[in-house]
Amino acid sequence: MSASLFEADGDRFLPTGLARGPWSPDALHGGPPSALLVRAVEAVDAPVPMQVARATFELLRPVPLAALTVVTEVLRPGKKVQLVGASLRTDDVEVMRATVLRIRTADLPVEVGVDAGAPDVPEAATVVRPPFAVAEEGLEHFHVDAMELRTVAGGFAGPGPGTAWFRLRVPLLPGEAPSGAVRAAATADFGNGLSWVLPPEWLFINPDLTLHLLRQPEGEWICLAARTLTSGTGVGLAESALYDRHGRVGRAVQSLLLDDHR
Repeated sequence: MSASLFEADGDRFLPTGLARGPWSPDALHGGPPSALLVRAVEAVDAPVPMQVARATFELLRPVPLAALTVVTEVLRPGKKVQLVGASLRTDDVEVMRATVLRIRTADLPVEVGVDAGAPDVPEAATVVRPPFAVAEEGLEHFHVDAMELRTVAGGFAGPGPGTAWFRLRVPLLPGEAPSGAVRAAATADFGNGLSWVLPPEWLFINPDLTLHLLRQPEGEWICLAARTLTSGTGVGLAESALYDRHGRVGRAVQSLLLDDHR
């Protein structure tokens, strides 16, 4: 098995098979490139300590299993609030972009908001074999090989809301521990798959993902409590509450393109 999701090659990033998605052997899952863009934004200089508070990802076209480059730009400088853009490209074609809001961090005497505590991490791992996914035997896949999944309720095997814990088995890049925000970005794209409600012959593709974080998630495990909402207009919505072992850390929302693929 590959040792990481990407390998560095100068200023390029080479995806391994572990970044592959469930829809095509030549395209990535949305989680790895989202994590790569967050990593790039976290490396942008800041005047004071800052954290990722919101990240919006636009999946402009399938991200290929090919050499990728990342370009970042400070869109709005500031000492307390900063907006950073990041673009993911292959052969000078933009395939994905992110707009990330960073807010300065500070120790303030504010009570932590009350929310339901994080569910326990189940003892046994869950095998991820979604009925709607296409995974070729003999190939590595992000959702099968790079992520360890432990289901709390619902899950990929049946329709409806689902809650599950996710853990990256490998780093984003060799020898580099992912930050909490990177782990959250890698996980948040699972929301619509975890809470699917339409028959397997239907498509429910997310062309975007927005992630909000209260704080940096701690530890290796990220929990999603996800549900999908549909409409008769061909547009849907998947929303996920995010937890670490200490409690609530944020929320993720995905717009969905609904289509009968029969």
